[in-house]
Amino acid sequence: MARTSRRRRAAKLMAKPSVKAESSLDELSSLDELKGNPDDRISSLPNDILVNILDRLDVCAAARTSVLSRRWSQLPGMVPRLTISARDLLPSETKTSISNAELVRKTTAAVAKDLANATVSKAELVQRTNAAVAKALADAAKAVANRAVAKATKSILARRDPGGWPIRLLSMTFYLRDDAPISVGHAVGSAMVTFKVEKAEFTVLTEKERLECTIDDLMKYGARFVSFFNECTNTFAGLTRLYLENLRFAESDFVCNILVTCKRLKHLGFLNCDTESWITLQIEHAELSELSIVNCRFDMVKVDWVPKLTRMVFEFWMSFKEPPLSFGYVPLLDVLSVSNVGLSWHEMVKLSTFLHETSVRDLRLGFKCEKIWVQPECLTKRLASVFHQLRIVNLVDIPEGYDLTWTMFILEAVPSLEEFYMTVMDHPCEMQMDQEKRRAKLYSEDKGVEWESPASNFRHHRLSKLIIFCFQSDEHMVSHVRRVMKAAVNLGDVYLYDRLTCPKCRHVKPLKRTRFPETSKQRCWVEKQVRGGIESLATIHFLRNTKIRDEHVSRIV
Repeated sequence: MARTSRRRRAAKLMAKPSVKAESSLDELSSLDELKGNPDDRISSLPNDILVNILDRLDVCAAARTSVLSRRWSQLPGMVPRLTISARDLLPSETKTSISNAELVRKTTAAVAKDLANATVSKAELVQRTNAAVAKALADAAKAVANRAVAKATKSILARRDPGGWPIRLLSMTFYLRDDAPISVGHAVGSAMVTFKVEKAEFTVLTEKERLECTIDDLMKYGARFVSFFNECTNTFAGLTRLYLENLRFAESDFVCNILVTCKRLKHLGFLNCDTESWITLQIEHAELSELSIVNCRFDMVKVDWVPKLTRMVFEFWMSFKEPPLSFGYVPLLDVLSVSNVGLSWHEMVKLSTFLHETSVRDLRLGFKCEKIWVQPECLTKRLASVFHQLRIVNLVDIPEGYDLTWTMFILEAVPSLEEFYMTVMDHPCEMQMDQEKRRAKLYSEDKGVEWESPASNFRHHRLSKLIIFCFQSDEHMVSHVRRVMKAAVNLGDVYLYDRLTCPKCRHVKPLKRTRFPETSKQRCWVEKQVRGGIESLATIHFLRNTKIRDEHVSRIV
């Protein structure tokens, strides 16, 4: 009886994994007390149910249950999915400030000494000191979290029964610093030899964010990763997912070495990665199904032979060649997202050159509130064959205040289009606002593009939905909705959303005054302007940004 009471008290003292899990524990415990059952009801459940419960908790909460009894101590080692992330293990602010008091003192003293002879104001001295202290604390917290990842990985995998349940998912997220990556790599590699591991994932982070990294930082991180990779080659050979950020490799063929070594990869992501010299990256992989290349410095990316590729993201190229992306054998490519900041010297890209070897059904094009980099094309037999599979097109962050007639070429070129999304919005938080820097970096001041359809009586028979985010009752937007409704004879719904809320732009005034119809009277007037002289059965919905429909949410990410 005493042992049961201790187990119950231990269960109540566990960290709260979730409201649902906590309420279930309390309800079962209360039932035991009412019925006078000397055995707790949870522990009487079979192992597979208990493991299923633990599988729904984070790894820390699941590990804490091992203190309940000898039987419970074995259960965390049976959980089929192990996700351990340094981000989740970062110490709380209170613990960090207490445990690093000495670090704060030393950092403050060092900054004060460096600035003692500098001609800076007291306010600037305080600001710089606070920034240095914050950075030192953040670095210390990441070091602690990294060590916790390595320790938890080794501990949990060491307790698993080699003849027990297979590992369906082994996902590790850690920072590229100290000895933690190699420790995690060896532990995961041993697990791959000992157990059946269906999916193994590495997310490799760096201490600095992308915008903070200098070239020296990129080189340093790249060298660290190469050492890590060479030390744990067998582990990388078994990975099914790999995400890398902020790396520059001295050897131009190292990215190809990753592809050759990681033969089981199904998902691969690069953010701000490149080589010292500009290269043409040729991608050939038998298993890869998802590929993401964002802010990477490659002269050209050729997806030559990836027979299982279904999704690809390609954003922000810096190549002087156009187009910077080409496809070879990608028969299953279904979803493609391409974005760029168009500069004045960039040549406009014809979509037919991107897609002529693909069967893409869902296409996302991003413009980052700058120059339109897509070249409108007139419908030809060849163009029609290129776009014959397209069903959904999403145009993101079109700059405000420019004529939208050019987007009609998509309707004319894509006869099977069913859903057409558009977001017309300027983001001051992401745009280069300094006029001198805009001129120096050759940003285009005229961001629009002119196009006139050669087919004045064009009709589209498949489009059923038109969705516009950040709609305004300006003449160019109202006219564009009219054009689409007139051409799309079977259009069912038109969703016109208010301006989206950008967390980073929250405290910045919009560059232009917004004119979304707020009142029913204003909406009636706008609908009258849209429908005037058009025979359309489409329903027009005016929606606030707080009531975005579930099926539209994924299109604004």
